Amino acid sequence: MSRPGRTPPGGKLTSKGAQTRARIVAAAAELMFEGGVAGTTMEMVRAAARVSSSQIYHYFADKETLVRAVIEYQNDTIVGGQEPMLARLDSLGGIRAWRDSLVEHQRQLGCRGGCPIGALGSELAEIDPQARAAVAGGFGRWEAGIRGGFQAMHDRGELAPDASPDRLATTTLAALQGGLLLAQVQRSAEPLEVALDTVIDYLSSLIVPAAP
Repeated sequence: MSRPGRTPPGGKLTSKGAQTRARIVAAAAELMFEGGVAGTTMEMVRAAARVSSSQIYHYFADKETLVRAVIEYQNDTIVGGQEPMLARLDSLGGIRAWRDSLVEHQRQLGCRGGCPIGALGSELAEIDPQARAAVAGGFGRWEAGIRGGFQAMHDRGELAPDASPDRLATTTLAALQGGLLLAQVQRSAEPLEVALDTVIDYLSSLIVPAAP
């Protein structure tokens, strides 16, 4: 018999088991996004996922295990979902398209919720070291995706020689996270627009003019 919170022997779930586990994680992610980790109980997750308590504890030994699965889910959903667009951040046009997509998404949400990954990190960083590390990993993946475009521009000689793709990526992610938080608090996409537009203006100043 498989132990609670673990996959069956061999490390693989049946197709039905994988679907049930995914439904539990997705339900927990939505509840935690709306009400925070502390405000989400296992009973709430059970009801939202339409499963029994025994099913939840078959896949997750405790709430902490489920929370880490939610962090992985949000990392894959938020960062993974952006990766095709991040792959095109090697031009100002690609960067502006990414900016427009982020701003429009916030408008569609009514600027509610902020960044799901950032919200988890803010709530858990000081009380759950493993969760903090998992969130940091998600941010690291996000920053790496941003840095890849800047590095490509730098390698092609399109950015000033002393421009640092690493520092530019960190600055961009920090501006994005700050803009999302202010957008959430103010219920306006304007802070996010201003933050990202300022980064783009700075990047524009680093572009090496094309040779005549």
